[in-house]
Amino acid sequence: MNKTKNTHWLLYCRPGFEQDCAQEALRQAKQQKPIIGIEQPAIVADSGYVIIALNEQSLCYRELIFARQLIRLHHSIEALPERDRLTPILAAVAALPGTFGALWLEVPDTNDGKTLSAFTRRFQPLLEEKLQEQGKLQDNSPKTVRPEPVEGSARTEKLPRLHIFFPDKSSALIGSSDPYNSAAAIMGIVRQSMPAEAPSRSTLKLAEAIEVFMDRSEQTRLLRQGMTAVDLGAAPGGWTWQLVRRGIRVTAVDNGPMKGVLAKHPLVEHLKQDGFKFAPRKTVDWLVCDMVEKPSKVAKLIEDWFAAGWCRHAIFNLKLPMKQRLVALDSALGGIRKRLDEEGINYRMMAKQLYHDREEVTVFLTKTKG
Repeated sequence: MNKTKNTHWLLYCRPGFEQDCAQEALRQAKQQKPIIGIEQPAIVADSGYVIIALNEQSLCYRELIFARQLIRLHHSIEALPERDRLTPILAAVAALPGTFGALWLEVPDTNDGKTLSAFTRRFQPLLEEKLQEQGKLQDNSPKTVRPEPVEGSARTEKLPRLHIFFPDKSSALIGSSDPYNSAAAIMGIVRQSMPAEAPSRSTLKLAEAIEVFMDRSEQTRLLRQGMTAVDLGAAPGGWTWQLVRRGIRVTAVDNGPMKGVLAKHPLVEHLKQDGFKFAPRKTVDWLVCDMVEKPSKVAKLIEDWFAAGWCRHAIFNLKLPMKQRLVALDSALGGIRKRLDEEGINYRMMAKQLYHDREEVTVFLTKTKG
């Protein structure tokens, strides 16, 4: 790694979206100030990560759509000895300032990366023990757990996490993440278990979206028993199932059949209609939509629902084209913002390419008080 004053950032992403991830991060940085004398991003196709260098700019994880994780990169080890990976990693961490609250050993989300998982599981306790002896890693074992700091005391912020990322068996990237500006899950992946009763794996996308976009208190407030929802493009019912299990009454709109327990569920009204032509009789709490259509068409549909006052909250997917993904996404999200601003609607919108997404991005949109 070069010895300039540039700050290097390691970003994880879905394999195949490296260019989009880097392009979006660089654009965010340029909005702060011009990037001068900077090297090109390190991009390896289908690797699941990118490295970018910035001078004085910072990055905001919550505003990055394609990045799963945001790590400040401190050191890279290009040739790890096969018989002693521990010593060079310990030496590199010892040179870093401060201490860390957690150690995360991570690998790319690729088939090759999965072969390294067994190694990281064996290596984790060995490295943790040595880093605790060095005083670089907080000891979180039960016998030495420190009491929670009193609110308002000098130490209320979490310590940074230490990340050791193994692109392959012979190299390691060492970095840290700010718990307040990064994903709270290892590898930036909020994994979900497939429910036995759910009729399709698409249910995992909505389950993950709820976890990523809403904290516990917001989930309790916005997903209450007795609420109402419309699921456009509902069949076979993966997204409807997530709402029904929370006691929400769902109007499922799709010409296709609902399957499994949803076929005759008392909380489900199935209407065989075109989702783009359906209009509710009265305002519902939620609109969810996972239809295979151009992002511009889905965005227009969402705009119309909010402008008409037909829903208060929405989670929807935007299917991306093979090329010019960021352009198509900017156009769709920009159109929604413009329309809602023109209508004088106060809102909060977040977008993320989730782990369970494929060639798509999931968006959370909610009305807020002025």
